[in-house]
Amino acid sequence: MRLSAILIIALTFSVAAALSLVAANFSVTLIEDNSEIGVRNALDRQGMTWAEVEADGLQVTLSGTAPNEVVRFNALSTAGTVVDAARVIDLMAVEAQAAIAAPRFSAEILRNDSGVSISGLIPTTTDRDAAIESFNAMAGKDHVADFLESANYPSPHGWEDAFGFAISAMEQLPRAKVSVSAGRVIITAISDSAEAKARLETQLRRATPPGLNVTLNIAAPRPVITPFTLRFQISEEETDFDACSADTEAARDQILKAAVKAGAPDGQRCTVGMGVPTPRWADAVETAIAALAEIGGGSVSFVDADIHLIAEEGADQALFDRVIGELETSLPDVFALTAKLPVAADPNAGPPEFVATLSPTGDVQLRGRLSDEALRNLADSYAKANFGSDKVYTAARVVEGLPSDWSTRVLSGLDALAKLENGTVIVTPDSISVTGNTGNPDAGSQIATLLAGKLGESQDYDVAVAYQERLDPVLSLPTPEECEAQIGDVIAKGKITFEPGSATIDASALGTMDQIAEILKECGSIALEVQGYTDSQGREEMNLALSQSRAQSVLNELRARRVLTASFTATGFGEENPIAPNDTEEGREANRRIEFRLIQPETNETALENAEDTGDTKPDASTTTQEGD
Repeated sequence: MRLSAILIIALTFSVAAALSLVAANFSVTLIEDNSEIGVRNALDRQGMTWAEVEADGLQVTLSGTAPNEVVRFNALSTAGTVVDAARVIDLMAVEAQAAIAAPRFSAEILRNDSGVSISGLIPTTTDRDAAIESFNAMAGKDHVADFLESANYPSPHGWEDAFGFAISAMEQLPRAKVSVSAGRVIITAISDSAEAKARLETQLRRATPPGLNVTLNIAAPRPVITPFTLRFQISEEETDFDACSADTEAARDQILKAAVKAGAPDGQRCTVGMGVPTPRWADAVETAIAALAEIGGGSVSFVDADIHLIAEEGADQALFDRVIGELETSLPDVFALTAKLPVAADPNAGPPEFVATLSPTGDVQLRGRLSDEALRNLADSYAKANFGSDKVYTAARVVEGLPSDWSTRVLSGLDALAKLENGTVIVTPDSISVTGNTGNPDAGSQIATLLAGKLGESQDYDVAVAYQERLDPVLSLPTPEECEAQIGDVIAKGKITFEPGSATIDASALGTMDQIAEILKECGSIALEVQGYTDSQGREEMNLALSQSRAQSVLNELRARRVLTASFTATGFGEENPIAPNDTEEGREANRRIEFRLIQPETNETALENAEDTGDTKPDASTTTQEGD
């Protein structure tokens, strides 16, 4: 009996435990199913069908790949509205996002008579303030419109060279548009003449940094000539044009042919431009030149439709009257002719005159006669303004009885003299004579136009100006190779040294820097690399940094001396490429050096390709100076 009771009790407890276990399992399964279904339904209603839901007891696991981080967070929040957020396990991934590409940096610079405007997007690493300061220097602070935007991305390769070159090029282009992008500059500009176009293209190509792609679109339209001027003279000394203008190439050929027929040598200059008063300009010029040749000498001047012919002194009066009568009837109706046969002057009566001379060294002397003290002071001040206060010596005297237009004639003569490198202006009551040398091939025509405009077409003047190539500010520039040779001569006599272990140039080398700076100022824009080298003592990384700092110090010293360095670079090579053994003090000092290397733009791409192929960045020929650590 006792055994049966115990067995019944044990069986009862076993059954109860089994039933409890079954009930617990059923409850857990019910909770899991309800949680999983509830969370899944909530996510589906939010359009998050990508999410996978799995319940494990009280925990709910979310998996799958969310489109982005925001959607993943929304999925967690949605699940937290159904079950306790602490029960949600996040195993979701997020689709990889593509890196945001850097924007395309570019700039447009426009310059005209109104000022400078610049727009576009540039990197924050570009020195924007320095660029705007350069534009302020060109056009004035109140005439620069800055529409630049900046983006905080690294400068792409070639951007800094392109932007710097664009600024330096704009200094030479008063009417231009420059488009800048990484490694490329497109210049669209207008020049005053074909000669000016050639000069600009030469200067810009010489200043182009290595590897920069530059496109030049420089137009040379026909100039507007106002007044439309021509002057032809026949004398015992010479027969030629002081100024010559034509409206077409055919008209120019017709005029030059008439001049040669009258005795002028071949090769005369005649500018083709706009502003002619009549299409029959060449016919009138040809007829007037033929008439002057028939008289035997003198000058004929055209200022728009006004013609003034002055015959040579002593010409036959009857011949003069007949030729002028025929000329008047044969000229097109639009032209008005004034003719004059001067009376021979008494050789013993010295006419009043004013003389201004400009020496090759720039010194100016004013001599002769002036009408009053006010004109003397005005002429002195006028000359000092044009030639410099310390260059003018005034020895003119005040006399009475001079013509009423004497002051106009004197000041016009000084204006003409300012267009020469050296020469003389002689002012008399009847004429102004300008002789001398110039580096401007169009100076003679410009002086004749100036005198015609200020004195009037009825006044006589003589312009005998010789163009000298050696005085031309563009043609007289030394070639880059000549500049390199001149720098070599300087550093052969002295060397650039530095304070020990420092990038500071020693005071003893500042004289050498002055001489190099003066040479580079005369060379214009050339592509030059300043290279720094050290010996092999010390760690390689430190030597490389020191050589870079020293090369940059040399470049900074050139800038401090107002050398234009937009086309210069500074590069440190450390202990690479020794020129002497490093096991002696003499060899180490030879290896501590600065080199000036001339970069030839036409070989840059080939050199770069060769350097990339071989891994050798060492330049070839260079000009070298030593430095001391």
